[in-house]
Amino acid sequence: MILIGLTLIGAKAQKNITPPNIVMILADDLGYECINSYGGTSYNTPHLTQLAQTGMQFENCHSQPICTPSRVKLMTGRSNKKNHVKFGYLNPKEKTFSQLLREKGYATMIAGKWQLGKDASLPDYFGFDEHILWQLTSSGRDSLGWDKRYVNPVLEINGEIYEKNEGKYSSAIIVDYINNFIKRKKNQPFLVYYPMILTHCPFDPTPHSKDWDPSDLGSKTYKGNAKYFGDMVSYMDFSVGRIVKQLDDLGLRENTIILFTSDNGTDVPVVSMMDNLAVVGGKGKTTDNGTHVPLIVNWKGVIAQNRRSEALLDFSDFFPTLCEVAGISPDDSLDLDGISFYSQLIGKYGPKREWIHTWYNRDGGSNPRSATSEWVMNENYKLYVGNKFYNLKKDPEEKNKIPTNEMTGEEKKIRESFIEVLKSYNHLRN
Repeated sequence: MILIGLTLIGAKAQKNITPPNIVMILADDLGYECINSYGGTSYNTPHLTQLAQTGMQFENCHSQPICTPSRVKLMTGRSNKKNHVKFGYLNPKEKTFSQLLREKGYATMIAGKWQLGKDASLPDYFGFDEHILWQLTSSGRDSLGWDKRYVNPVLEINGEIYEKNEGKYSSAIIVDYINNFIKRKKNQPFLVYYPMILTHCPFDPTPHSKDWDPSDLGSKTYKGNAKYFGDMVSYMDFSVGRIVKQLDDLGLRENTIILFTSDNGTDVPVVSMMDNLAVVGGKGKTTDNGTHVPLIVNWKGVIAQNRRSEALLDFSDFFPTLCEVAGISPDDSLDLDGISFYSQLIGKYGPKREWIHTWYNRDGGSNPRSATSEWVMNENYKLYVGNKFYNLKKDPEEKNKIPTNEMTGEEKKIRESFIEVLKSYNHLRN
């Protein structure tokens, strides 16, 4: 009966005449351990929990260890070894999923954090009709050096600077704009790509904090105070809930797929609890706490409720998945590394990845002092270039490399298969 139900749901997805709307949300610096549906107990995320309970949650989604590499990989569907040039930059030669969706007839917008090149024309160039962004052409700071990403922010809205210092919070302004865009575009397919500013430091009060001060003109320190991280997680969840409510109110939920993930693990000062297990934030690290991020996908009436998947997912997988959702067949010339997980969403058999290959350099090799790491992993094991082999289930912090002479026969086979994967990327730059 379950199989019949999944088949009917899949059939319903195929019968949609109008391409579905897409809302792609990318939180900033938020590991999987922060979300209640993943077992997190430190913070309150009721709206994301509701999306997970009425949709699908992936337990093995992995990003890059830090922001720009993740965003480049997500937007292009390609390995960073092919296209990550330098920090805060997306090579204009690359093709993005937003460009393909706009060519398909989607109304497109990007909201939140840009960090892909300081040129006002780039959002439109990369496929977005409208934008409301922090740190597009500016540093995101004022003349005194205060951080202006949260309270009384500096934003750029379709090329115009917003810096009114009228007591507003950036996430509230941005979600207002997103909801207005959804209302304006409700009669045609639309893409909302929301790379959130939250929950990146500085850790400062939100409008729901007891000591919120609307007259504050910005953070004076880069990190702020980590005691506010929980408030920021809560406001992030609240912001997601506002978008979901707008889709409900406009009767768009059954033709809108919502995807929520994060660009990397939680920032280093933060320690979060999963019952009695303390998880130290691992942003910037290549270990599990640096790359293991949540992925919740909800499509009312199409994705069966309360589904969980142990399948491996990589950030390159979003590009082909969004294209398949929209009925687009990417050209082979794009040289994608991603594998669409659309079939998994609708309960059908389809391709699944057996491993994740990752090439990571924060600065894309542009800075000779920036170290490069490269590895292959599956759900249980991980092999780095340099022959460091780990059991991820027993040793998620990668403290004990398994010597070759202590490997089981099965472990040796896995290691050899990983070596072959690494060899397949050797023709690319090192």
